[in-house]
Formats: sequence, C-alpha cells, structure tokens
Amino acid sequence: MSTVDTSLPTDAQTLISGILRFADVSVVVVSAVIAFWLRNDSFNIPFYYWESVLLGAVLSANYMHIAKVYRPATVVSMSLQLIRATLAWIGVILTLVGLAYFLQISDWFSRSWIIYWLILAIIGFGVVRVGVLWQRRRLEIQGDLTINVAVVGAHEMGRAVIRQLRQSRGNIKVIGVFDDDPVLPKDIEGCPVLGSVDDLIRLTRTTRIDEIILAMVDRTEEDINKVVAKLREVPINTKLCAHSLRFNLPVRGFTSLAGLPLLHVFERPLRGWGGLLKTLEDQVLGGLILIACLPVLAIVAIVIRLDSKGPVLFRQIRYGFNNNPITVFKFRSMYTELAPDPSVPQAKRNDPRVTRVGAFLRRSSLDELPQLFNVLRGEMSLVGPRPHAVAHNQQYAAIIDGYLSRHRVKPGITGWAQVNGFRGETNTPEMMRMRVQYDLFYIDNWSLILDLKILFLTGLYGFINRNAY
Repeated sequence: MSTVDTSLPTDAQTLISGILRFADVSVVVVSAVIAFWLRNDSFNIPFYYWESVLLGAVLSANYMHIAKVYRPATVVSMSLQLIRATLAWIGVILTLVGLAYFLQISDWFSRSWIIYWLILAIIGFGVVRVGVLWQRRRLEIQGDLTINVAVVGAHEMGRAVIRQLRQSRGNIKVIGVFDDDPVLPKDIEGCPVLGSVDDLIRLTRTTRIDEIILAMVDRTEEDINKVVAKLREVPINTKLCAHSLRFNLPVRGFTSLAGLPLLHVFERPLRGWGGLLKTLEDQVLGGLILIACLPVLAIVAIVIRLDSKGPVLFRQIRYGFNNNPITVFKFRSMYTELAPDPSVPQAKRNDPRVTRVGAFLRRSSLDELPQLFNVLRGEMSLVGPRPHAVAHNQQYAAIIDGYLSRHRVKPGITGWAQVNGFRGETNTPEMMRMRVQYDLFYIDNWSLILDLKILFLTGLYGFINRNAY
C-alpha cells in the first residue's frame, strides 16, 4: 500500500497529471517539427527524422515517469516538475545521440536540429507548466481545488484531527463535524458541529464533500461498524484514522492528508479519468444511439397514441446518483384511466394495467428508449444499476444490506444485472438481493471494456427477455 500526501483533490491530481503527460509528449513532437523548420526552412521532414521523433516521444514519456515528474508530490510543485522534466529530456537526447553513434547513422541528422530540438522542448515544457499553474491558480480562487472534509467524531480524536487539518498549508477546508452522540457542542476547534451521520449523508446530496474522515479511535468496533454501514451508500472517499488499525474493518489502501495517516475504507467510484471516460461514453455514444433511434422513437410514439388514450411519455420520480431524485422518461405502456397505486406494484404476467402496445414495448425494452434523453441531460448513464421506483427503493433499502450503495454511480438504461438475467419483476427479496450483488460488482469493477460488453450483450439478446412483461 502506497502513501500519498497531497494538497489537491485526488481527481484534480489525476487530471493534471494526465494533461501534463499528454502535453509533454505533444511538446516533444511539435518542438522537433519547429526545430526542423528553423534549420531547413521547410516542413518536408525525412522519414528517418520522424522515426527519431517518435522514439523520442516514447522515451520521454518513460523517462519522465521514471523521474517521477507526474507523481502527486511533484505535481503540486511546478519548479520541481520543470527541473525533473528537463533532466529527463536531456537523458532522452543523450540516448538518441548514443543510439545514432552506435548504429553509425549520426551523420544522417543535423547537429543544429538536435540542439534546437533540445532547447525548444525545454521551453515548451516551461510554457505548459506556466499555463497549468495559471489555470490552477484560477481554480484555487474559485474554490474548485479546495478539499472539503467532513469529520465524523466529536470527541478528543476529532479535535486532534481538526487541529492538524487546519494547520496544513494545503487547500483543506473542514466543512463540519458529525457524530451520533446525542449530546454535542455547537462547534469544535472553530468548526461547526452539524449533526449526526444521517445529517452528513443528507448533506452529501447538496454539498460537495471530497473526503470523510472517521476520527473514532475512542469508540467501540460496533459503533464504527454502524457508521461505516451508513456511509457505504455515499459516493465519497471515506477514510479512517490509522490509529484505529486495531479494528477489523475493510482497508483498501493507505494514504495521508496534511500529514495525517489514513486508511481507505471506501473509495469514490469512477474517479479521475474514469469519470471523464464515462461521461464521454454517455454523451458521445448516447447521442449517436439517439440519432439512430429517432425513426423508431417516432413510430412508437404514433402507435401509442393510436392504441390508447393518454400521453406518449410516462414520467416517474426515481432515485439517481447519490440517492437524489430524478424524473425518468419512458414510453407509456399502461392505461392512464386506472387510479395510480402509491405502492407502485411491479408489472406481472398478463397485468391488466398494461396496454396491448405496452406489452410489446415492455418485452422488447423499447419503452426505455426515452431514457436516452436522461443520459444526455446527465441524470443517467447508458450502463449502470437500473433506477427503481421510490416506493421500491424504500422497501428494499430496509431489508437488503448495501442496497443504497447502488446509487454511488448514475443509474443506467441497461446494466450488468440485466444482461445476466435479473430483469423485470423481482417477486422475492432474494431476487432483488442477487440483482444488487451484480450492481455492486459492476460499480467495483467498472471499465470501459465492461460497459461496451454490456451494451453489446444488451443489443444481442437483452431486448427480448422472458422475465420482462
């Protein structure tokens, strides 16, 4: 387990490191082209020059990685980055010159071109870092790079944690203290006490919180397990003070914040580039699928209007990301004349509420197509745990452990549970428990490849299912 101390949010670190990697490789290529133009007043670059440039780009990516240019502790220091990047780049040039000498092809290349390339790339590295530094300062002023921390534990350990966090030079803000103790002060070390752990969970739905720190070394293991069970449902990094190592709790890694040793209990899914890839997948692929399905949407809308009275679209409030309510769109598949049942019973075989057209739409999942608009609105994903009606959420959250953890990611039009047969009516708690297990597996093991596999399986045989009615 690695140790990392940072003054930036984890997602910001990952994105900055990734941008710098891409920018540095681009600088190597672009500076080589400019150097050739300065030397020859032409962009007609010979093939063997391009081979050297591409090799230099590959070597620079590896040498800079070895030089730890992109490590979190280095990313926060632009001057240290530039020094290490320059040394790594000099190493790349020396390697290329050495290879040319031993291969007896050094006469093929202009020495002035090599010198220009060396100098221009170093200038480029500096320009990139000045740009990143400027953007970082702007984000810091806006508060986007502040690490918002919630501390759970209002006793002496909580006080010590808050003191250490507030003494840090990093962009750390303790937004509040939470504790299930019925007797609590109004503030601790100048930080407001905002209520219980349940109050913290509600706050996560309206306020950006980056880290939750459990400062509960003076509590029993049973008390900590109760808190951990509650926090399992929120999509936020949850960490335990390392002083609590004596407790038998799941540990996913070790890190530090402001010099405070912490154990990872839960990690927010789809962090950094994973979240960006997921968003691009939803917006780009979702948009393309919507365009391709426009004729089908139009035909289905017309058939619904001809078949029965009522609106074409059915809107229903369901829980989305972090258990926040969203309005989900579906093609109407039931009669509107029937009085709605507040318990929202699941559709059954030969359900009298379902229209003739609706029966086909439900079997083929065509009634779900309007949820593509939810995807483009950013409320849902193409792939993810299926959103359930509010009444079902409340029912199953009370009897299935970890049920609300499904909402640590956006709900999806299709999901891992659905392509594995857990689709349609779930008439026993055990069936829903199995669906939840598949959903949690998906969240913990997400990858772009897994999403594409689920979409492929959905297109292959997921639209026709004997359990869908």
